[in-house]
Amino acid sequence: MNREAVLHIPLSNYAFANSECNLTIRIRAQKDNVSACTLYYGDRACNTTPVIFDEISMEIKARDEYFDYYEATFETPFQRVCYYFKLLNEGEWTYYYSERFTKELAVIYLEGNILEGRSEYYQYPYILKDEIPDVPTWFKKAVVYNIFPDSFTCGEYNPPSQPKEMVLENGKVCKSRLGGTLKGIFENLDYIQTLGFNCIYLNPIFAAGEYHKYDSIDYYHIDPCFGTNEEFKSLVEELHKREMKIIIDGVFNHCSWEFFAFEDVMEKGEESKYLNWFYELNLPLRRPLSEKEKPDYACFAYERKMPKLNTSNEEVQKYFANVGAYWIREYKLDGWRLDVANEIDRNFWRKFREAVKRENKEAILIGEVWENAESWLRGDAFDSTMNYEFRRICRDYIVGDNKNALTAAKQLEQMRLRYPTNLVNGQLNLLDSHDVPRFLSICKGDQRKWKLACILLMLLPGVPSLFYGDEQAICGIKENEYRNPMVWGQNPQLCEFVQNMIEIRKEYIEENTSYEVLWEDTDEQVLTFVREGRKGRLLVSLNIAETSRVWKREEGKMILTSSSNKELLETMGYKIYLI
Repeated sequence: MNREAVLHIPLSNYAFANSECNLTIRIRAQKDNVSACTLYYGDRACNTTPVIFDEISMEIKARDEYFDYYEATFETPFQRVCYYFKLLNEGEWTYYYSERFTKELAVIYLEGNILEGRSEYYQYPYILKDEIPDVPTWFKKAVVYNIFPDSFTCGEYNPPSQPKEMVLENGKVCKSRLGGTLKGIFENLDYIQTLGFNCIYLNPIFAAGEYHKYDSIDYYHIDPCFGTNEEFKSLVEELHKREMKIIIDGVFNHCSWEFFAFEDVMEKGEESKYLNWFYELNLPLRRPLSEKEKPDYACFAYERKMPKLNTSNEEVQKYFANVGAYWIREYKLDGWRLDVANEIDRNFWRKFREAVKRENKEAILIGEVWENAESWLRGDAFDSTMNYEFRRICRDYIVGDNKNALTAAKQLEQMRLRYPTNLVNGQLNLLDSHDVPRFLSICKGDQRKWKLACILLMLLPGVPSLFYGDEQAICGIKENEYRNPMVWGQNPQLCEFVQNMIEIRKEYIEENTSYEVLWEDTDEQVLTFVREGRKGRLLVSLNIAETSRVWKREEGKMILTSSSNKELLETMGYKIYLI
């Protein structure tokens, strides 16, 4: 037995509570190196010695290239739990507890008495309800339509095409590149809802200088290029009438160099009461005349028009906590997507979260964290994060030049095991956004490939988010291209496909629907998995190869397929069956 490969981490994604009486315990072992694994658990406050343990046979719930992951999810009558494992490999066996291997348990016999080192077992000290990380229930049922406001529409089925400039009362200028409006979004809600989306996520809409609105001037007013506060309120009210939700972008890592606090520092220097609101100031400040000049202050990504806020400052924390609470309270916003979230002080997010959740505990907080976000998902910062890892796997192994369905399946398993199950079901999965090239362009315009990735987007654990116009086959590699104006009627077949996939998701995928790769039906060409829930077992098979593939498994009721031949997955084909 390869003991070096064995891994268990208490109070982590290897040991977490799903409720006050339900635990999930995982342990990792070298692939095909352990033939059986048993979990023993008991009451760590048991009034008998030795502790009475119950046993559960653990099952392999996930695999990757190197490891098997054993898992047990079980009801426990104890809120204080101690536990250990027994690993078996043919004739060899060992106990594994508190990072130790042994043939004997931690029980010491002394002069006829039993003295037990209970702390030497693995511990779940106490299942505290408020410390169980979770995601608002409504969000786990969401299908998100991500809109870049400037690019979407200025009327019903009316793509924007006219740049404009609007002057605020204080004389500051707000720019628009294409002319999209909130009123235009309102007038196209039928289109969005008919496709099946039940949640809208808007990129920034507050008053800002540039068209993208990531350089905020005023956090309490809608950018006049988009509309008014009253029009935003009407949009939210209409969405709620339709039983839809709305999330907006919160840009709190940086602001505009025309933000009132930064202007005060530029004017008053060391006399400004906002001096400590910003980073790395080299007084007196001046505005660089070109992008080549180095600013006298820290910026977001060296962008001179976006000075970086000192989010460790308590006054800054209080100001933006009030902003967060204001839009939840006054406009009934359903949540925030939080820009550049991992560059911001953790105490900032703790205070922001407390203020927002005080107004609405069901409001969703989604952090923009591109890498593993485990440290941000412990219940004191975000509920969810943007899952760019999903996009990377689809890009590299489903549609890329080095595509490999087996590798994709293994890496999707690694992604799925990064967090507790509650949080995995609430991760915001995406294929593209306003920050990356359109996924259809990554597919070189091949809609068959895009459909394979879209099936994974809709049917894997997590919350699917589709960027506006993907359903109309919008392409684009450069920034201005992937933020192109919305189009309508360009691709009714692709719209119908997206609509069908959303219907399948809503019908068969629920919070407790399991996910399992069928390894016997998965190889370098074909990825096959099952989602099992109360409405049955949904079997999905994707052929990512450039050649046709015979698939011999007997299916049940056909839900969706790209092939008219029941026994054949056509080139770049897919089959979805209820079995």
